[in-house]
Amino acid sequence: MARLYADEDFSRPVVELLIAFGHDVLTAQDAGNAGQRIPDDEVLAFAVSQKRTVLTFNRRDFLRLHNLYPEHTGIIICTEDLNRERLAIRINEAISSEKILTGKLMRVNLPTENQ
Repeated sequence: MARLYADEDFSRPVVELLIAFGHDVLTAQDAGNAGQRIPDDEVLAFAVSQKRTVLTFNRRDFLRLHNLYPEHTGIIICTEDLNRERLAIRINEAISSEKILTGKLMRVNLPTENQ
Protein backbone atom coordinates (compact mmCIF):
# COMPACT_ATOMS: atom_id res chain seq x y z
CA MET A 1 0.00 0.00 0.00
CA ALA A 2 1.02 3.63 -0.44
CA ARG A 3 2.72 6.00 1.97
CA LEU A 4 0.86 9.31 1.67
CA TYR A 5 1.15 12.82 3.10
CA ALA A 6 -2.14 14.74 3.18
CA ASP A 7 -1.56 18.47 3.06
CA GLU A 8 -3.22 20.83 5.50
CA ASP A 9 -6.44 21.33 3.55
CA PHE A 10 -7.04 17.71 2.65
CA SER A 11 -10.26 16.10 3.88
CA ARG A 12 -9.87 14.15 7.14
CA PRO A 13 -12.80 11.79 6.35
CA VAL A 14 -11.07 10.83 3.08
CA VAL A 15 -7.82 10.24 4.98
CA GLU A 16 -9.60 7.95 7.43
CA LEU A 17 -11.11 5.94 4.57
CA LEU A 18 -7.71 5.63 2.88
CA ILE A 19 -6.26 4.34 6.15
CA ALA A 20 -9.12 1.80 6.29
CA PHE A 21 -8.10 0.68 2.78
CA GLY A 22 -4.63 -0.04 4.22
CA HIS A 23 -2.68 3.05 3.17
CA ASP A 24 -0.19 4.69 5.52
CA VAL A 25 -1.39 8.31 5.63
CA LEU A 26 0.33 11.07 7.58
CA THR A 27 -1.58 14.36 7.77
CA ALA A 28 -0.07 17.81 8.09
CA GLN A 29 -1.89 18.07 11.40
CA ASP A 30 -0.41 14.81 12.73
CA ALA A 31 3.06 15.88 11.56
CA GLY A 32 2.77 19.20 13.42
CA ASN A 33 2.78 21.18 10.18
CA ALA A 34 -0.73 22.66 10.28
CA GLY A 35 -1.52 26.34 10.76
CA GLN A 36 1.99 27.45 9.87
CA ARG A 37 1.41 28.70 6.31
CA ILE A 38 4.16 26.40 5.05
CA PRO A 39 4.90 27.14 1.38
CA ASP A 40 3.91 24.42 -1.08
CA ASP A 41 7.49 23.71 -2.12
CA GLU A 42 8.32 22.99 1.53
CA VAL A 43 5.24 20.74 1.80
CA LEU A 44 6.59 18.76 -1.15
CA ALA A 45 10.10 18.72 0.33
CA PHE A 46 8.72 17.40 3.63
CA ALA A 47 6.81 14.64 1.82
CA VAL A 48 9.97 13.69 -0.08
CA SER A 49 11.98 13.61 3.17
CA GLN A 50 9.38 11.24 4.61
CA LYS A 51 9.24 9.15 1.39
CA ARG A 52 5.53 9.93 0.98
CA THR A 53 3.30 10.91 -1.93
CA VAL A 54 1.48 14.24 -1.47
CA LEU A 55 -2.33 14.28 -1.42
CA THR A 56 -3.75 17.71 -2.21
CA PHE A 57 -6.66 19.68 -3.63
CA ASN A 58 -4.19 22.42 -4.67
CA ARG A 59 -3.97 21.56 -8.36
CA ARG A 60 -2.35 24.66 -9.81
CA ASP A 61 0.55 24.98 -7.38
CA PHE A 62 1.42 21.29 -7.24
CA LEU A 63 1.24 20.94 -11.01
CA ARG A 64 3.79 23.76 -11.16
CA LEU A 65 5.95 22.04 -8.53
CA HIS A 66 5.78 18.76 -10.43
CA ASN A 67 7.17 20.53 -13.49
CA LEU A 68 9.88 22.33 -11.48
CA TYR A 69 10.94 19.35 -9.36
CA PRO A 70 10.15 16.13 -11.24
CA GLU A 71 12.29 14.06 -8.83
CA HIS A 72 9.63 13.90 -6.11
CA THR A 73 7.95 10.93 -4.39
CA GLY A 74 4.64 11.45 -6.17
CA ILE A 75 1.82 13.98 -6.18
CA ILE A 76 -1.89 13.18 -6.26
CA ILE A 77 -4.01 16.22 -7.06
CA CYS A 78 -7.72 15.79 -6.48
CA THR A 79 -10.89 17.61 -7.34
CA GLU A 80 -12.81 18.10 -4.11
CA ASP A 81 -15.84 15.83 -3.91
CA LEU A 82 -18.48 16.17 -1.20
CA ASN A 83 -19.00 12.42 -1.51
CA ARG A 84 -15.95 11.55 0.60
CA GLU A 85 -16.33 7.80 0.18
CA ARG A 86 -16.42 8.11 -3.62
CA LEU A 87 -13.29 10.27 -3.54
CA ALA A 88 -11.43 7.82 -1.30
CA ILE A 89 -12.39 4.94 -3.58
CA ARG A 90 -11.19 6.83 -6.65
CA ILE A 91 -7.87 7.68 -4.97
CA ASN A 92 -7.43 4.07 -3.87
CA GLU A 93 -8.15 2.84 -7.41
CA ALA A 94 -5.67 5.32 -8.89
CA ILE A 95 -2.95 4.30 -6.44
CA SER A 96 -3.65 0.60 -6.92
CA SER A 97 -3.24 0.91 -10.68
CA GLU A 98 0.36 2.16 -10.29
CA LYS A 99 3.35 0.09 -9.18
CA ILE A 100 5.55 3.13 -8.55
CA LEU A 101 4.37 6.62 -7.56
CA THR A 102 7.82 8.27 -7.52
CA GLY A 103 8.00 11.14 -10.00
CA LYS A 104 4.37 10.77 -11.02
CA LEU A 105 1.63 13.35 -11.03
CA MET A 106 -1.77 11.71 -10.72
CA ARG A 107 -5.08 13.48 -11.18
CA VAL A 108 -8.20 12.24 -9.42
CA ASN A 109 -11.14 14.12 -10.90
CA LEU A 110 -14.84 14.08 -10.24
CA PRO A 111 -16.56 11.22 -12.06
CA THR A 112 -18.37 11.96 -15.26
CA GLU A 113 -22.17 11.79 -15.35
CA ASN A 114 -22.05 8.29 -16.85
CA GLN A 115 -20.27 6.71 -13.89
